[in-house]
Amino acid sequence: MSSIQLIRNATLVIHYAGKKILVDPMFAPKSGLGSIAGKVKSPTVELPLPIADIIRDTDLVLVTHTHRDHFDAAASEALDKALPLINQPADEAYFRDAKFTSAITIHDTITWEGITIQRTGGEHGSGEVLLKMGTVSGFVLSAAGEPTIYIAGDTIWIPEIAGYLQTFQPDYVVINSGGAVMPGYENTPILMEESQTMELIKGTGHAKIIAVHMEAIDHCLTTRESLRQKANALNVPEGKLTIPRDGAVVILQ
Repeated sequence: MSSIQLIRNATLVIHYAGKKILVDPMFAPKSGLGSIAGKVKSPTVELPLPIADIIRDTDLVLVTHTHRDHFDAAASEALDKALPLINQPADEAYFRDAKFTSAITIHDTITWEGITIQRTGGEHGSGEVLLKMGTVSGFVLSAAGEPTIYIAGDTIWIPEIAGYLQTFQPDYVVINSGGAVMPGYENTPILMEESQTMELIKGTGHAKIIAVHMEAIDHCLTTRESLRQKANALNVPEGKLTIPRDGAVVILQ
């Protein structure tokens, strides 16, 4: 049975088509990465499981981009460098320099062990801050007999994302809804916040939404509670939006 487990922030373990896929591993201990917003040191919470348990029997690693809250030094040290690791073109040199000998740069679409993986784009903010945040990617996973999963990655709500929803018609959409802002750009979210998440939900058709990337990094302003309150205020149907706690497993139907 396929499932998505939220580890912490954007780190996921996905069991899919008989494979264990690790997404955006950030393994630093609590307070191990310092502060982005100048509030408290991040991560603000510990991992819910030992690193050894998280990575055991991993078949594939997916990395949407290499900001420290998506791939950090602790993950680089913990992971077997021979593991297949799929990365975006902008990060090809990063993983080559990090000695990941089986890193695969995905430009468009590849098929790995019967799973089709499509790279998608996104915008990690808007205006001036977007230029500072760099290139990011998402991934769409599909396989025979399995639900289609769209991992949107670090992006705000833009027409490009709406286009992917129409093109791929995913059954599940994992969105990073932390509403993060950078110092000096406090009025310019670099991730979807409550309102943008609701706009995405309107355009998802039958898809179920799994919202993550909250309550772990100090520049994320959206909380699980504020997101749920917004969904309730707009009468988002029961079961449409899941906001998992760290360590929780969502079974994919």
